[in-house]
Amino acid sequence: MGDFIKMQIDYQILWNKCLAVIKDIVPEAAFNTWFMPIVPLSYEDNKFTIQVPSQFFYEYLEEKYVNVLKVTLYRVFGQGTILNYRIMVDKTTGGTVDYLAETGSAPVKASKDINKAPSPFVQTAPQDLDPHLNPKYSFDNYFEGTSNRLVRAAGEAIAQNPGKTTYNPLFIFGPSGVGKTHLCHAIGSRIRELHPEKKVLYVSSHLFRVQFTDAIRKNTTNDFLNFYQNIDVLLLDDIQELIGMDKTQNTFFHIFNHLHQLGKQLILTSDKAPVDLQGMEERLITRLKWGLTAELFRPDLDLRKKILKNKISHDGIVIPDEVFNFIANNVTENVRDLEGILVSLMANAVINNKEIDLSLTKRVVSQAVRLEKKQLSVQSIQEIVCKYFNLEQSAIQTNSRKREIVQARQITMYLAKKYTDCSFSHIGKIVGKKDHATVLHACKAIKDQMETNKSFCSSVEEIEVLLKN
Repeated sequence: MGDFIKMQIDYQILWNKCLAVIKDIVPEAAFNTWFMPIVPLSYEDNKFTIQVPSQFFYEYLEEKYVNVLKVTLYRVFGQGTILNYRIMVDKTTGGTVDYLAETGSAPVKASKDINKAPSPFVQTAPQDLDPHLNPKYSFDNYFEGTSNRLVRAAGEAIAQNPGKTTYNPLFIFGPSGVGKTHLCHAIGSRIRELHPEKKVLYVSSHLFRVQFTDAIRKNTTNDFLNFYQNIDVLLLDDIQELIGMDKTQNTFFHIFNHLHQLGKQLILTSDKAPVDLQGMEERLITRLKWGLTAELFRPDLDLRKKILKNKISHDGIVIPDEVFNFIANNVTENVRDLEGILVSLMANAVINNKEIDLSLTKRVVSQAVRLEKKQLSVQSIQEIVCKYFNLEQSAIQTNSRKREIVQARQITMYLAKKYTDCSFSHIGKIVGKKDHATVLHACKAIKDQMETNKSFCSSVEEIEVLLKN
């Protein structure tokens, strides 16, 4: 029993030393968010087990801080220490799951020269070529919506028969964060599954440019060309970064021609359509348009909800429906914003030791994206008022003098005047084809009633809340 207590104290002391080292490496906010909640559990047979709050927490540590953990464990525990994560997956039953870190502790090695293209004179087998694909980006988590249906379908067709469809090249364009890079990785990974004999390579235009500059400096441009001309499926991301780089464009032009003539597959992405790539060689722009040019749009509401549900389920986060709907309705620009909001919510909840609620969510979202004031129309106000009073919209378009219909019609007119820039005449035309004087009378009547009837006033205020959500 005494030995057990001593062993527990020993690894707790060692972990405290690790925390002291990490605190000097990472920012204070990151340290408090991602390292303080970790609970050391055991250290046996060179395996150090720590408990983390969720699957999301574990993946974030592995993605962002694996090197920090690796170096620190090497310094404090010694070489060969294996890091094991324990995650609580069911708080009611105490169920847990363990994950080994991707690598054990080790001294920091000199990083590889990622800018150097492998020598083409060494015959690299497809399975030996590093495709630079991220396995996290797959078709399984690339959800379909109206904004990406065409591009996804084209990507799946290409994966079945790379180089043999009419989609060659496939040119994908759209604003940042809508899924262009995700789709590239998904196509590349699927091709490697279905066609393991193919040499697949994903490369950013920035890295391509750096490699080419390095090849010129070292007088190895022929090696550079030969390497790329031996690729079966080339996925080049952010081609707009080659704008103004005449020599790099010229070299890529020859690579493009060579691969296309041999029936190899080319997939390119950009933040602009080919016609808008000012500063790109015209002959290259012409070739970019040979196959399918497809635009990726910002995700619609249904797609945003699919992405959010998957992310929440994957990360083990529990959020109320009102929080889910608020994020889906207000974070509209791109997928990265959606994922970033969830990371921020998790971090804030951990730091402040509180549940994720609507108040916290509104604060986090307002810091990350600009919350647009909802543009209300007379029609949308009419729809919400009728829904509140459980009336058909056609009812307030009639001349009925029933009390509940007259009340709903007048409230619609009052709120339309308050929340839109429409004139009395325009509001009257839409709401029951009434004249200017009728709308003016309705606004005065509602205002007077709100001042004298608390219950009525509360009802109108409840409707106003619905208008703002």
